[in-house]
Amino acid sequence: MSAVSSLSAAVGSVASYAFWGPDGRVLADFYAAALGWRVAEEFPGEDGAPTAFLVTDGSTRFIFYTARDFTAPDWPQEELPFHLDLAFEDVPAAERRLLGLGATKPAHQPGGEYWTVLLDPSGQPFCISAGRLEG
Repeated sequence: MSAVSSLSAAVGSVASYAFWGPDGRVLADFYAAALGWRVAEEFPGEDGAPTAFLVTDGSTRFIFYTARDFTAPDWPQEELPFHLDLAFEDVPAAERRLLGLGATKPAHQPGGEYWTVLLDPSGQPFCISAGRLEG
């Protein structure tokens, strides 16, 4: 095996992004509606009840898990290990729609005119903006 094919065999890709919350179905429904995606599959937990929910647009996959002992971060007092940045063409309209879907808007808004922080139904922060990160 050549060095190039050995390296390519060792390079991975992201299969999905996983998120936990007090109710995985509620989060899956929220982000599916927010992004115009769909809840494509449910996965049972140890008791057989659905506990994980796959949301996809056909190429990117999010999985939302129900975590009985989930506690939302105390943001902005606690730093976040990561969060989602969502881009929309019409940010004010997106904000109104997301608030209608169950998001809330915290008083602390560090993004100025560049981004808006919202909290999803589990209390986890995510940002919305008009920009896209180009790589």
